Amino acid sequence: MAESGSLPTGFGELEVLAVGMVLLVEALTGLCLNSLTILSFCKTPELRTPTHLLVLSLALADSGISLNALVAATSSLLRVSHRRWPYGSNGCQAHGFQGFVTALASICSSAAIAWGRYHHYCSRSQLAWNTAISLVICVWLSSAFWAALPLLGWGHYDYEPLGTCCTLDYSRGDRNFTSFLFTMAFFNFFMPLFITFISYRLMEQKLRKTGHLQVNTTLPARTLLFGWGPYALLYLYATIADVSSVSPKLQMVPALVAKTVPTINAINYALGGEMVHRGIWQCLSPQGSGLDRAR
Repeated sequence: MAESGSLPTGFGELEVLAVGMVLLVEALTGLCLNSLTILSFCKTPELRTPTHLLVLSLALADSGISLNALVAATSSLLRVSHRRWPYGSNGCQAHGFQGFVTALASICSSAAIAWGRYHHYCSRSQLAWNTAISLVICVWLSSAFWAALPLLGWGHYDYEPLGTCCTLDYSRGDRNFTSFLFTMAFFNFFMPLFITFISYRLMEQKLRKTGHLQVNTTLPARTLLFGWGPYALLYLYATIADVSSVSPKLQMVPALVAKTVPTINAINYALGGEMVHRGIWQCLSPQGSGLDRAR
């Protein structure tokens, strides 16, 4: 779609620039917040726990999504002057693979955190290191496996309507795409969403019985649903109808919505925690770090 010397169908120069600026803001915000989270985990011994390892996995995945958005933002801004995707077909495949790996890892890491919090609050016991490490390894290996399948012929990566980022090609709607989509969606969207919802619902019931409600039990599942749901709806529609009937601008909405997830996750899972706040303060304040070491 996107390597011709003209602007993509349905978009003017100002619209391409606007999308590029939105992606740039989303990318830089997500990168800054998740980089602070990762840095605080690396610099603060108190955060090196099995539970926080799951949050670290999520921050790494979301940083990858933000990097993917940064590439898309750059190509959006370059597209106005160069009139083409600047990285070639191999770059498109690499961009699609990297984005898909980190997106799946983000979704599954959110489910792992939900289960880890349920385990902690309901069993009143700390998550074991071997359990947390096993979860993280499974999340990333599974994500890499599913993301590699389109490179091997089951599914396909191609340009999104604006031609500034690459993702699963949902325009074909053939049996190959449909079989891949439903299998992948079950294991990597609906199952993590179910685990997240059930874990927090059970945890909420437990905390209410004990008179405590220390965590936000609704935002994580809503973030998964509203952050990645538009993509799921678009893919579902592509399996039952001709997706070309959807305007190119509307087809770009899921990509823009999904790129906000890293920022929301960083605020909810990491920056909203008191211990992480202290860790970030220690990283940003050399004087504070010196005082803590002196103690």
